[in-house]
Amino acid sequence: GGIVLSIASALLGLMATSIILGLLTLFVVYFFRDPERGLPQEPNALVAPADGKLLKVETLKPSHSPLDIETVKLSIFMSLFNVHVNRCPTEGIVEEIIYEPGKFFSANLDKASEQNEKNRIFLEAPQVGKIMLVQIAGLIARRIVCWIRPGEKVSLGQRVGLIRFGSRVEVYIPATCRVVVKEGQKVKAGQTIIGYSL
Repeated sequence: GGIVLSIASALLGLMATSIILGLLTLFVVYFFRDPERGLPQEPNALVAPADGKLLKVETLKPSHSPLDIETVKLSIFMSLFNVHVNRCPTEGIVEEIIYEPGKFFSANLDKASEQNEKNRIFLEAPQVGKIMLVQIAGLIARRIVCWIRPGEKVSLGQRVGLIRFGSRVEVYIPATCRVVVKEGQKVKAGQTIIGYSL
């Protein structure tokens, strides 16, 4: 009886381990999904660089803008359940990429924008002018991946990188652009139009 009980316990333990590993595998596959997206065909459209919730839309004076012009900053929070592949909001040339080490506060907090680890991507876009895309690590996300390099030509909706496990992406565009999204809105990378260059 004791031997049978021991064997049954071992089998149940293996089954529980298998179930846990199976669920973890499914989560990783789900998290790293990268669906195709239908890009908008409207001229001068700017698209969301990330899936998630639009936390903030704010206008910055030139003295507070990394672009040194009046700028609109759009901040998108990506939860664990959003697609984490980041896309280019417009076509252009990558001018510079600056990596900045930092903290790992929860990405939905305002202080994450300033203090967390980040990757700043500066683009020169023919229809828009200078824009900046910022990949920001979060509380769980500890790895920013960037697939593009300075000097590279990028297209609207092109995959530019990803941030693992919950994070934030910000895009800074000239205030001359017409923004058509609102705070609290859900957006999809490469698909949701966030504004138009004028």
